[in-house]
Amino acid sequence: MNSLFESIKQGLTEAIEYERGNLPNTKISKVTYTPVRSFSAEEIKEIRTQLGMTQRIFAGAMGVSIKTIEAWEAGTNHPSGTACRMLELLEQDGMLFEKYSIVARCPA
Repeated sequence: MNSLFESIKQGLTEAIEYERGNLPNTKISKVTYTPVRSFSAEEIKEIRTQLGMTQRIFAGAMGVSIKTIEAWEAGTNHPSGTACRMLELLEQDGMLFEKYSIVARCPA
């Protein structure tokens, strides 16, 4: 526990020194991100159907209940920011679940 405290203390001390201009050779990285977009019920259903998944399979892959998927697709509930980010990724890469072994397609 003491080393955690010391690490946090050191980080805060360095941040203060940087702000005061006492660490001129410090490397800084600026990070930008795109805002999380929202999805309509129709868009969610379209993503699911393009993936060739039932609501039950899609719910399992997304880590939510089937009732949640039903509510999203009915428009009575809306996905959280994290779920929307996952929907964005799925929209860009329909093989994402397979790539990360979340879903395995078995030959019929």
